[in-house]
Amino acid sequence: MAVVPLWVLRRIAGIAMSAACALALGGCFLTDSAKTEVPEGLPGTTPTIERDADVKYYPSDEPLRLAIEHFSRGEYGVAQQYYRDAVEKAPKDASAWIGLAAGYDHLGRFDLADQAYSEAVQQVGETTVLLNNRGYSYLLRGNLNAARKDFLKAYAREPHNPIIQNNLRLLDGSKRYIVRTPDTEPPDLN
Repeated sequence: MAVVPLWVLRRIAGIAMSAACALALGGCFLTDSAKTEVPEGLPGTTPTIERDADVKYYPSDEPLRLAIEHFSRGEYGVAQQYYRDAVEKAPKDASAWIGLAAGYDHLGRFDLADQAYSEAVQQVGETTVLLNNRGYSYLLRGNLNAARKDFLKAYAREPHNPIIQNNLRLLDGSKRYIVRTPDTEPPDLN
C-alpha cells in the first residue's frame, strides 16, 4: 500500500470542497438565458417575484423578544430601549406598547408610561393585562384609589388570575401602611 503525503490529501480535499461549493452556488445565480419558461396554469407552480416593489417588508419580532427577555431579568433600562425599538418598527403592536409602559414604570418615568398606556388603549382597549399593569403603575406612584379601580376591573374579568389577586393583596397591604408628613410628626419634647 502506498503512502500519500499529507499535503496531497489537503490539496485533494481543497479541490473537492471548491467543486462542491461551485455546484451548490451554481444554482443560485441564473442569467436570463438560463431561466426556464413554465407554462401558465400548471398545477403546483408559483409565480416568482420579478420586481423589488413586489417584496413586502415584515418587521422582525426580535426587538420585542429581546425586550421581554431583558425585562424578565430585571434589566428595565435595556428592556425599555428594545420596547421603544419594537414600537417604532411596529406601532400597531399593543403588547409592545404595554411592555414599554411597564418598562417606564420600573424606571420611575410615569409620564412616559402614561403615554404608552394611552397608546395601547387606543390600539386594543382596556384589556385585562393592560388594566392590571396600569393598576400596578398607579400603585408604584402611590395613587391607591386609581390602582384599586384598575385592579378591580381586571379582577372582574379574571377572578382566578393569581397575579391580579396578589396585586390586590399588595394594595390592601399598602393601605395599612401610613405615611406621615413632617407636619404630622409628634413634637420633639427635648
